[in-house]
Amino acid sequence: MGTTPLLHRLDARDRALFVRWATGAATTRRTRRAWTVLTHLGGATCTILASIVPLTFGGAIREAARLALAMLVVSHLIVQLIKRTVGRPRPSRGTLCTTLVTEPDRFSFPSGHAAAAMSVAFAYAVVYPHLSLALVALAALVGLSRVCLGVHYPGDVFAGQTIALVTGWMMLALR
Repeated sequence: MGTTPLLHRLDARDRALFVRWATGAATTRRTRRAWTVLTHLGGATCTILASIVPLTFGGAIREAARLALAMLVVSHLIVQLIKRTVGRPRPSRGTLCTTLVTEPDRFSFPSGHAAAAMSVAFAYAVVYPHLSLALVALAALVGLSRVCLGVHYPGDVFAGQTIALVTGWMMLALR
């Protein structure tokens, strides 16, 4: 009974942050295009290609690709299980916002794009630590793009990225 007010407060704060960060229809074409390009980096095509194409090479990049593919599959399964269980509607169904890209499905929590981008970034960062800051920053921007484009709340993105990181740490621990 004590968690219900807490969850309501967290949801209210998540919605308030969303309203502040979502760019809306008045966004310039250039800004919308930049956020859209970033958001596609966390989509299925880019993340799967980044995990499969390097498997044809040898050495460290192949190791990174194997880890990325494993993390991508496991984190995606977790994300989809939670999405279908929680069933949180997307912001366009709960606020007066306009989405600037097509919504992949009707569920918002957690963000699959954020989880996918962070999974791939984490895997490559493990193998190439000198690139870790840039890779994780890029994955974080993919998550932010989901909020700015109006398809996720900030909490959805945080949860997706957390799922990816926990998946990665667990996979590394099991090696």
